[in-house]
Amino acid sequence: MSTITEITTQSQWDETLASLPSSTLLVVSFHAPWAAPCAQMATVLSTLASEYPVTDPLNTKWVSINAEELSDISEAYDVTAVPFLVLIRNGRVVETVSGSSAVKVRTAIETNAQKDASAPTAAVNGTNQTNAPVTKTDGANVDPEKQKEELFKRLADLVKAAPVMLFMKGTPSDPQCGFSRQMVGILRENSVKYGFFNILADDEVRQGLKEFAEWPTYPQLWIDGELVGGLDIIKEEMGNNEDFFKPYAVGGTADAAA
Repeated sequence: MSTITEITTQSQWDETLASLPSSTLLVVSFHAPWAAPCAQMATVLSTLASEYPVTDPLNTKWVSINAEELSDISEAYDVTAVPFLVLIRNGRVVETVSGSSAVKVRTAIETNAQKDASAPTAAVNGTNQTNAPVTKTDGANVDPEKQKEELFKRLADLVKAAPVMLFMKGTPSDPQCGFSRQMVGILRENSVKYGFFNILADDEVRQGLKEFAEWPTYPQLWIDGELVGGLDIIKEEMGNNEDFFKPYAVGGTADAAA
């Protein structure tokens, strides 16, 4: 049975890509130690991997990557939230799955593991996979109410992915709006450890979170799974209590996320 290998260095990743036969489906799980859904996904993937025998040549290869420690690889595959699954064959992305849906992950892997390796896939320039077309796992005829229910379950997990979660336009290193830039600045000034989600990379989350949170604008800051608010609310909270973020700062009393 197959097992999951943890990739810990860029060179190990490069060697893995170079050593695989062109027909092998590479299953890559991006994770972060602070995100609870990642632990659940690790169990799901370990179970799935055990169902695939080790063949010659390899039919599947399973690896996991800490998205924060190997950020260059994460950025290359446009990983903006975890857990995030990337399926690769012959150096090309064939499908991605964002979130912790075990059903979507199993479907994606089973579908692509059975595909003919010679089937055409989109070419990728260099190592940058961000422009590679991917296949969405959502079916065309999904019941709207069920789809909304699944989305809200995903959002409920996302807002709890770290003690402090920032839903922003862009990333902390490259904010895409002034309000998001100011929010990142406030968190940095107060040494807050936090998780983030780039809502520009996932329109389903971008639109759904507005209804889920009953808050129509971004950025949004969530603490311990509860919405605090946008930039104006955070500034107000800081004005009323300069130690507002202290429990979530580096060296604070709460477990937090980078």
